[in-house]
Amino acid sequence: MKRYLNTLFVTTQGSYLSKEGESVIVSVNRETKLRVPIIGLGSIVCFGNVLCSPFLLGFCCKNNVTISFMSKYGRFMARVDGPVSGNVLLRREQYRRSDNLEASSNIARAIVIGKIANCRKVLQRSVRDHGECNGVQRIKQMADRIGQHLRKLSQDLTLDEIRGVEGDASRSYFSVFDSMITSQKENFIFRFRNRRPPKDNVNCLLSFIYTILLHDVRSALETVGLDPQVGFLHRDRPGRPSLALDMMEEFRAPFADRLALSLINLKQVRQGGFIESEAGGIHMTDETRKTLLIAYQKRKQDMIEHPFLGEQMQIGLLFHVQALLLARFLRGDIDGYPPFIWK
Repeated sequence: MKRYLNTLFVTTQGSYLSKEGESVIVSVNRETKLRVPIIGLGSIVCFGNVLCSPFLLGFCCKNNVTISFMSKYGRFMARVDGPVSGNVLLRREQYRRSDNLEASSNIARAIVIGKIANCRKVLQRSVRDHGECNGVQRIKQMADRIGQHLRKLSQDLTLDEIRGVEGDASRSYFSVFDSMITSQKENFIFRFRNRRPPKDNVNCLLSFIYTILLHDVRSALETVGLDPQVGFLHRDRPGRPSLALDMMEEFRAPFADRLALSLINLKQVRQGGFIESEAGGIHMTDETRKTLLIAYQKRKQDMIEHPFLGEQMQIGLLFHVQALLLARFLRGDIDGYPPFIWK
């Protein structure tokens, strides 16, 4: 399972990826910069002007290593996969549950419980770690309000009602997100969530981390044989990985949001690492993007106890474990889907 921890991010413009023996070779101007054994990789993500040889594409597909292509600034463009893995009976059950609104609402409720509980925990952790900061009382109030939203989910709600609770809780959470930024306040101001393109430095960080998080979650779902396009909370839309977006909700606050806050509060990213485009969108410089990707990979190496399994594991394995638990639930091996709830 350790292979699912490893993603090769290629950000150097003009890089060329090729195959040599059982390894992936990264070259720039025909000079080899990196050699990575295929056995240690779960996926490869290429940003901007990065080329791959046809032999490498086939080699990666054969070894179940997904190659994703992003724009230089992190917008998803395409991915290359091998044959669909997993049992067709599992996917057929997934489709049946997705078509059944009652079954979908039961799974969606579990996912939203995980998301809201984790949002609340992030707020409570911020109060504990930065109790002297401005806005701490407001953070406590929003944590209590999110607790009220959490209690609503114990009721028998329709899918639309569950989405309504999730939306209210998200607004409460993001209303105090700026208060959790404790340094560089003049350059990292968060007023509200915006994207496509992000209009400020904080949203730029969040959008980029969410993009690579979605990539990891989608790969985990495909690995266990689930269809990332067919979700329960997020409904079908052409080109949208709805199930990956569903499962990603559990990890946004404790993984992505906390990583963004850490990068800002520890001054690992600074104002000079962001550029405003002519259209008004904010983009990261190459150096800031590399800093973020390194921090992302390091964070995946941290140990955590899984709340349902009671086992210690690296954070990078959580996506795969949650995908396995969802597959076990759909097969009838367990009575319900246990979302990841950060403790």
